[in-house]
Amino acid sequence: MTGATGFVGAATLDLALSRGFTVNALTRRPQPARKGVTWIAGALDDADSLDRLVADADAVLHIAGVVNAHNRQGFIDGNVKGTMFLVDAIRRGAVRRMVHVSSLAAREPELSSYGWSKELAERHVMAGGLDWTIVRPPAIYGPGDQEMLELFRMASRGLMVLPPDGRLSVIEVHDLAHLLLALCEDRSDSVAQIYEVDDGTPGGWSHADFGRAVGKAVGREDVRTLAAPRWLLNTAARADGLFRGKGAKLTTDRVSYFCHPDWVSNPSMRVPPAIWQPVVGMPAGLSNTVKAYRAKGWLKAAS
Repeated sequence: MTGATGFVGAATLDLALSRGFTVNALTRRPQPARKGVTWIAGALDDADSLDRLVADADAVLHIAGVVNAHNRQGFIDGNVKGTMFLVDAIRRGAVRRMVHVSSLAAREPELSSYGWSKELAERHVMAGGLDWTIVRPPAIYGPGDQEMLELFRMASRGLMVLPPDGRLSVIEVHDLAHLLLALCEDRSDSVAQIYEVDDGTPGGWSHADFGRAVGKAVGREDVRTLAAPRWLLNTAARADGLFRGKGAKLTTDRVSYFCHPDWVSNPSMRVPPAIWQPVVGMPAGLSNTVKAYRAKGWLKAAS
């Protein structure tokens, strides 16, 4: 597994261990010992560590990736080259099964450097001669996530600034983790498939409805939502860049795909129900996320 120390990877690792999997997990930094995990010190640009990672594996689950970068080269290094190097290592190790976590952004590669890099990474996976499956998650939320944390904080204050009118799909992180492990075990129906996944809500959510659902979860039934024009979001992105530098959460690249009106998963690309179905609905998933945020001290009570 790559990305085991990140948001999605950590949830997936916990689930894998609870189900008795033994896992080789790539890490850049020393990690505490865990029963069932062999931590492989290295990186996606370190061939030796990748060879050790895939040694004797039944399947390789590639979760690691860059969601935010200062420039296009950052996405190339993190998403494109990293995937290429991993595919090469899998082939050297004679492993057949690879499950690759991409993004819904990959279906619109012209909108952003992020989406472009994820689509290009998908091509390398498909050309690698492996028994691959590609998963394109939409917006992922859940306990431990920091990418959506500011939305919850805005809701707690009573006003959510959102992208222009549009619709999106979402998925809770534990639902996604269950899917990824199910795909690692599958060797037939899911091979050579690209899946777009979600929480099972037909047609997804409007931005405003999603905002109100977050508001309800944090205890603000009266939360107001503001659909900000693209120029305003770009201005905010530039300000965030000046204030936080490479640590900025809002960038002009992210604004480009945030403002796309249709990030709803394609129902014709759903996972067969015999393999996986989502079970975590929005109200429960958001409520659990809020509880986890508050337990960590990341989110104050609604004001």
